[in-house]
Parts: sequence; structure tokens; C-alpha cells
Amino acid sequence: MSDQQTGEGSTRCGYVALVGAPNAGKSTLLNQLVGAKIAIVTPKVQTTRTRVTAIAIEANSQIIFVDTPGIFKPSRRLEKAMVDAAWSGAEDADRVVLIIDAAKGISADVERIIAGLEKNGRRAHVILNKIDILKRDSLLALAQSLSERGIFDEIYMISALTGDGVADLRAALATEMPEGPWLYPEDQLAIAPMRQLAAEVTREKLFMRLNQELPYSLTVETESWEERKDGSVKIQQVVYVSRANHKPIVLGKGGQAIKKVGELAREELEEMLERRVHLFLFVKVREKWLDDPERYREMGLDFPKD
Repeated sequence: MSDQQTGEGSTRCGYVALVGAPNAGKSTLLNQLVGAKIAIVTPKVQTTRTRVTAIAIEANSQIIFVDTPGIFKPSRRLEKAMVDAAWSGAEDADRVVLIIDAAKGISADVERIIAGLEKNGRRAHVILNKIDILKRDSLLALAQSLSERGIFDEIYMISALTGDGVADLRAALATEMPEGPWLYPEDQLAIAPMRQLAAEVTREKLFMRLNQELPYSLTVETESWEERKDGSVKIQQVVYVSRANHKPIVLGKGGQAIKKVGELAREELEEMLERRVHLFLFVKVREKWLDDPERYREMGLDFPKD
């Protein structure tokens, strides 16, 4: 037990839900808050599919951040599951933080989130992200408009990309956590099986290399994880696509695309695990995986009913 945890009532611990529209910068902010890469980050919207939970220590507080999928108007079953997961994360948290892309302002998706918070009687903090690309006058006008909504306690201006303002945000949130013992070891950064985090790393690399809609119709699962005597690990993963004609796209000519994805994922996994990784990727067609409850359980999502 650390010195910070000695003495009854000397520690704080609580949950903070990060909510926002797709591509508002929630995952980038989460990684900055924790000081390590926990959530995958791509320029594409709706990258985060399930709740990603990470832990930060600030003074005597343990802050458990929940990075939720982007909230938007869903049209498909997977999208509905993602939005449901986001709202569930917000309901269970001690604090809710709404992240807004300052350059986009109060979009239709942001209005939808504000309405949801009002409906559920939840107050929140607002984070105006990407302040480095917006003029100060525009920022102040946006902040004033949000303040007038009546459900926001504080408005923070940050750049998740550069880290500007993140330390002050983390320090402020630390003081708001309820008193109580820490729930996790001091050196733990994430609450997720390593198999799942490894699958997310590979999915990120696929997202970055594949265009248009294809990334949204595939998923990655870690099929096996074998600890070797030499300290290395052998990981076998399956990339599931929903159509037969998607498989050659993922594989690439002569298997070059999936080979490159494997190289990039392996390099990042070795950095994360601090040991040698033997990564093997397989691409399989599972035509109706988007309607398979088991696939949703693998992603940590509840299977939504029609």
C-alpha cells in the first residue's frame, strides 16, 4: 500500500464518464489523462465501440475514466449498442464530462447529448477540445452559449492533442472524487483483459489502412494467447468481415495489406507489453456477425433488441 493510501479517509476514488459526439477527441483525451495509450485513436468517426476504462492517479485521488462510444443517432444494430453503452457509462459515473469539438460547436449530436443529460437529470462539466484551432472570441461565445443551458458546472478549454490544459482538468476532477479507498493497484492503467486490448490495437491499424465503410463491418478477436518459456508471447487473432468480397481487400494483393497491419500491431504490442510478440492474423468471413449476440459480448456490448 502506498503512503497516499495510509490513514482512514485520506484517499478519494470515483468514476468519470467521458461522453461526446463521434470524433470529439474523447479517446485522445483519455490517453492524455492517463499518460499512456489505452484507447485506439483514428481520424475516422465511431472508432470506439465499447466502453474503455482507464485509471489515473492525481495526488491522493484515483480517477477511473470511462471513455464511451460517440453518441449520435444510430441507424444500425451495432450503432445502437454503442450508443446504449455510452449512456450506460454516463449513468453509472460519479461525474459526467461532455467533450465538444470546439471547431464544430453545438452540433445536432451535441444537442442530442444535452437533451439526454437533461432528461436524466444529470449535471456535467464541459470540455471544449481543439482550442488550438479556434479564435478566442469564438471560444468565449461558445462557452457563454453552453453556460446558459443551465446544466453545466464548469467549462474547461483544452487541446487533447497537445495536452494543453489537461493537467489542470485532471487536478480539478481529482478534488471532486468521493472519499474512499482506491479500487485498483497504483500501477494499473486499464480495466480490460489484455486479449481485448490487443485486439483493439490490431483494429486500429485496420481502421487506418482501410477506406470508407469497410472498417465498420469488421471486428477483431484474440483467439489464443500463449505465454512462451523465453518470455515472449504468441498471439493469434481473427479479423472477421461480413462479406466474402471484403476478405481480399483486407488481405491485399499477395497478402501485403494484412502483413503490414500485423507488423504495425506487433510493434505497438511489443512496446505495450515490453517483450517480444509473435502475432498471427487470420481473416475469416462471418456474414451475419453484426447480428450475432456472441460477437457483441466479445466487444463488451449488450446485444440490442430490434
